[in-house]
Amino acid sequence: MSSSAAHGPTIVEPKKPPRDRSHWLYIGVIIGVVAGILVGWLFPSLGKELKNLGDIFVLLIKMMISPVIFCTIVLGIGSVRAAASVGRAGGIALAYFITMSTFALAIGMVVGNYLHAGDGLKITAGAGEKYAKQAAEAEGGWGFFSALIPDTLFSSVTSGSVLQTLMVALLVGFAIQKMGKAGEPALAAVAVLQKVVFRVLAMVLWLAPIGAFGAMAGVVAYTGLKAVVSLATLMIGFYITCILFVVGVLGTILYVVTRYNIFKLMKYLAREYLLIVATSSSESALPNLMAKMGHAGVDKSTVGVVVPTGYSFNLDGTAIYLTMASLFIANAMGKPLSLPEQISLLVFMIIASKGAAGVTGAGLATLAGGLQSHRPELVDGVGIIVGIDRFMSEARALTNFSGNAVATLLVGRWTHTIDDAQVRRVLDGDDPFDYSTMNEDTHVSVGHPPHPQNPADRLQPTPQVDLSEYQPKH
Repeated sequence: MSSSAAHGPTIVEPKKPPRDRSHWLYIGVIIGVVAGILVGWLFPSLGKELKNLGDIFVLLIKMMISPVIFCTIVLGIGSVRAAASVGRAGGIALAYFITMSTFALAIGMVVGNYLHAGDGLKITAGAGEKYAKQAAEAEGGWGFFSALIPDTLFSSVTSGSVLQTLMVALLVGFAIQKMGKAGEPALAAVAVLQKVVFRVLAMVLWLAPIGAFGAMAGVVAYTGLKAVVSLATLMIGFYITCILFVVGVLGTILYVVTRYNIFKLMKYLAREYLLIVATSSSESALPNLMAKMGHAGVDKSTVGVVVPTGYSFNLDGTAIYLTMASLFIANAMGKPLSLPEQISLLVFMIIASKGAAGVTGAGLATLAGGLQSHRPELVDGVGIIVGIDRFMSEARALTNFSGNAVATLLVGRWTHTIDDAQVRRVLDGDDPFDYSTMNEDTHVSVGHPPHPQNPADRLQPTPQVDLSEYQPKH
């Protein structure tokens, strides 16, 4: 017998995660925005020249649009197959996610039209003119359909046409889906490619403070402080819309279906909310959410399906942001979207937003992709959104997180994989969550005691569906 066997299993200390330095980017964007406003206001001629910095940053974001959309769509369809394979919970969860995302997009469209934020700013067109020319050449019924077909399967990702990328991504995703297990290596390869793409995107985003500085200086130089008022209107409107969506819409659905109180659920998840605000990412709280939903009485198999899938498909906050930001940019450039264009853009966003909250900036790339596919001349306006995107990211992440927590309880109720008594004990504060045993303190299954009397029983691994391998990260 080996010495290791004699002395029991070797305990390997977990590696410390790398230090998160994204808060420096956050601070840099704030400094860039304030400095841009001051320069544009006090030195208008210089501010107009600095506008080029914002334009260059927009071009860098455009560079990432097609790869981001290709990877997220292919992996999204792959996760549909994975989620559906676990049965009823996956199907119900997906139907709910699609319904709520569509509803959130529609709410964003209604609020965006009501606020009319951006009216009168008249952001000048520049870097997007060549895309407008391409769109004009493709106009017409047959021209639209022929423009969907790329020269080659791979050129769709390099040509800059978002619609071509979207179509090829759908074809590749469904092809991998049809291959079953044989397609898993291809799906894994796309997952690796996505990590590379997001790493490049993260590198580009470190230039966001410079881009925000140039964009704000240029806009304020051309329009005065009216731009600041319009941006504040958009940001405040977005925060209020997200709060009303979580409390009013999600809270009502949760109470009608389960009779659980949304405020008690939010109190239970308060620590996770603070973590999300600190990191501007809902991914940072994903392990905690899975553990807490298990502790609250939802079966682990349901938690394992709903939470990871929801992180790609249930992006209510991102959906609201995409439509409100699109309408703001159109109004700011003096080229408002007609109702048919808004509906068409909404349909595009329903598909393209899946996985858009993967990393900070992926939502920005999806926004640019939606505008480029419908009104390419509006992509230049993304530069001004960069200045407040980081301020809005917390509301997006908090809304996405809340939506996934509610969805887990709803799907648990609909599939009868939830211990109602345990949920009420937890939400009432009678059974607080113990963070020191987060990895082991989970509710095993409906009908079993939430806390086994034998401590060894609590350490037994419970089978869990792990979709994180093929999920866009948050």
